[in-house]
Amino acid sequence: MARTLLRIPATAARGEVVEIRTLIQHPMETGYRPGADGTVQPRDIIRRFTCHYNNRLVFEAALHPAIAANPFLSFTITAAESGILVFTWEGDNGFAQTETRALEVV
Repeated sequence: MARTLLRIPATAARGEVVEIRTLIQHPMETGYRPGADGTVQPRDIIRRFTCHYNNRLVFEAALHPAIAANPFLSFTITAAESGILVFTWEGDNGFAQTETRALEVV
């Protein structure tokens, strides 16, 4: 399981624009770089990131080999109602990780 860092406010006012920051620890190997023994390292990247807010897709990103290791993503949402944010990273070799956080709208 990869280490993730999520920066989300615990509460927000209704209608407030909330910034969300995500970072996941992942090597993002392109499949083009030779290793110490001279053989090309197999590709291992995160290909897709999604964020759902109360089961509605609010952000989606397609990632490619040129993305740096430990990809950082920042985006905003409008706090409409209290609910759950679900973050999902999907990648090569069956990699998948999901994290959830609550957002309380006051």
